[in-house]
Amino acid sequence: MTTLTTGTPAATVTASGPRASWAAVFALARFETRRLLLRVPVLVAFAVYLGWTVWKTRTSWDGFPALQDADRATQNAPLLVGLAVLLCANQAVLRSRRHDTDRHLDVLVVQPWRRTVAHLLSVVVLALLAGVGVAGQFTWEALKPGAVGHGSPGELLAGPLSVLVLGALGVLLARLLASPFVAPLLIVFLLFFFLLATAPDSGGLLRWLSLTVDENTYTPMPSELLGRPAAWHALYLTGLALSAALLAVLVSGGARLRTVRAGVAGAVALTLVGAVAQSRDLPPETAEARTRFSATPEKEQRCAERDGTRYCAFPEWGARTDDWAEVLDGVRSLAGGTAQDRPLVVRQRIEARHGLDTDAAIDPATRPGEITVGTAWGGNRVPEFTVAVAGVLVTGTEAGAGEMCDGRMVTVMWLALAGRPDPMADLRRVRLDDSDTGWAVVLSQTSPLSMTAAQTEVVRELLRRPKDGTAAKVKAHWAELTAPEVTTDRVARLLGLDEPEAKEECL
Repeated sequence: MTTLTTGTPAATVTASGPRASWAAVFALARFETRRLLLRVPVLVAFAVYLGWTVWKTRTSWDGFPALQDADRATQNAPLLVGLAVLLCANQAVLRSRRHDTDRHLDVLVVQPWRRTVAHLLSVVVLALLAGVGVAGQFTWEALKPGAVGHGSPGELLAGPLSVLVLGALGVLLARLLASPFVAPLLIVFLLFFFLLATAPDSGGLLRWLSLTVDENTYTPMPSELLGRPAAWHALYLTGLALSAALLAVLVSGGARLRTVRAGVAGAVALTLVGAVAQSRDLPPETAEARTRFSATPEKEQRCAERDGTRYCAFPEWGARTDDWAEVLDGVRSLAGGTAQDRPLVVRQRIEARHGLDTDAAIDPATRPGEITVGTAWGGNRVPEFTVAVAGVLVTGTEAGAGEMCDGRMVTVMWLALAGRPDPMADLRRVRLDDSDTGWAVVLSQTSPLSMTAAQTEVVRELLRRPKDGTAAKVKAHWAELTAPEVTTDRVARLLGLDEPEAKEECL
């Protein structure tokens, strides 16, 4: 009787033991995932992440994102979620030790290494949730009407993989050091390392060993000029996550499993391959492409003709020509004389030879009728472009507009701003000091222009008057208004204004 009673359960356990163990693992993983999602640090981190993402994405890039920049913008915010997951996953693994239930768990069918797998699976679920957030943010950017370019899968994977790495590290630390203070100390160390790795003078190797590498480009670059080893970095992060996860299983009693030992060796090799490959210098072909795009952009562009104006853009920016044409036509319609029919070329130009995180100035074009437009658009970039257009219509070249120091500046600024929805606001936005009085530097697509206090006074008064009446006077006196060395006093009289109180002093 006793033999039959003990023999039957033994046969049952032997036959269904592995399946029962893994079913218990998945059940435990569901339980731990639920607890992890309900932890206050994780809830707060996800709330802050989603709130920040929504708030920032509403107005990012003034509605005209380059997707090769938008993918990198998804990387840093998930780190907050990752740090919360690290802390809470570490505490979840240590829960049984805190409550002194380890001896009860030891008699269960789920061995310690299987319980570790369950904790790791709960971390995977939270990394997938972070991936949903990244996908939502990038999709929002891609669906904006002004979006151009294309994103990189490697860049988009960096955020979710960072959450996975940090969560796996939390589990590993709990298996190595059963102390609740280790995870907070690691978080402090990671923050310090991140600040060190992102310092301007940090080397390429140290920078790319960080979880995310966000190089802030001042102006969007064509995709082929980025030269970022995004795929290798994703491989490096994958190797890190696998190494931490498999080491946690190994030290939890899985050392006898050959698959785990082999997996640890493979994951470490994967990490090393990614780390070495991502730290290589900029590929020569990328450096050559940056030089070509900067020095001879016309050889890399596609051009389209619209109403006597030729628009030349880099391939990813072809859709922007409609926006440029609408703005240019609005400025041209206010001009007089031969400017109405003058052949113009709007050419997109960049300066990429100094790298992604350098804001290099672009020299003004010297060819007659050529107008520079950058790779950014929307917001302040639009009135800056109208200033460039008006400068070429008045002086003939961008270089000539930059050298103006006479009353023609009044004509340029009125042409640039009179057709805008809020001319006075754009006057302040296009001036370096955001003022509408006194002397100021006026921003353009290339070299800035200079505006005296007297010219500012006249322009401000003109912008307050009805546009149509001033436009008729501008067209009637176009030749004199655009003559070199015309004084600001004379321009004011031609346009029906009193002489300005301020003196004409060019700096």
